[in-house]
Amino acid sequence: MNALAQPKMKRGLYLVTPDWDDTPRLLAVTRAAIKGGVVCVQYRHKTAMTSRRMEQALALSAALRDSGVTFIVNDDAALAAAVGADGVHLGRDDGAVAACRARYGDAFVIGVSCYNEFARAERAVADGASYIAFGAMFASPTKPDAVVAPIELIRRAKAELPLPVACIGGITADNAAPLVTVGADWLAVISDIYAAPDPQAQAARIAKLYDPCVPELLTPYS
Repeated sequence: MNALAQPKMKRGLYLVTPDWDDTPRLLAVTRAAIKGGVVCVQYRHKTAMTSRRMEQALALSAALRDSGVTFIVNDDAALAAAVGADGVHLGRDDGAVAACRARYGDAFVIGVSCYNEFARAERAVADGASYIAFGAMFASPTKPDAVVAPIELIRRAKAELPLPVACIGGITADNAAPLVTVGADWLAVISDIYAAPDPQAQAARIAKLYDPCVPELLTPYS
């Protein structure tokens, strides 16, 4: 795979937006979380009209510009390109990775949801993905019916595949440390931050897990 397709992203907290129609509120909480140490924001709103998605994606793109935070759009590569995002995150029904890579070029970040399927991750690598994502790692309030991905899948992907690995699904500041210990490059979080009384402080708790001095990470997970 061309090295240009690799994401220019720091390891750490990967914030995914909730289905909020209130754009000012969405921006305010997102900005607070970024102050807590977010390295990537994915715009995801499954129920919004096209016009609302464009409005919010443009607003987030403007807010993140020059911040050093990577901006990803869920599902929609055309929207990502239109608002100047760094890339797209594709699920099972969101289009072919290879076609997306061919259309948008090597610098476009393409993340791929692999659920609990190692074979899907292998195909994503072959098709030109920039990173792969597994989950749900835990029971998720956003996707209560999602299959659970075993933590050993993360360990295996880090050992056998050449791409960075994200984890998603039910991740909180209280349960995230083992995922970092086995090698997760990014922890994708929605509810634990957007529902927190203090989003900045909650984001900081998770971001701190990537500090090598954090005691929980000194002992390998077993």
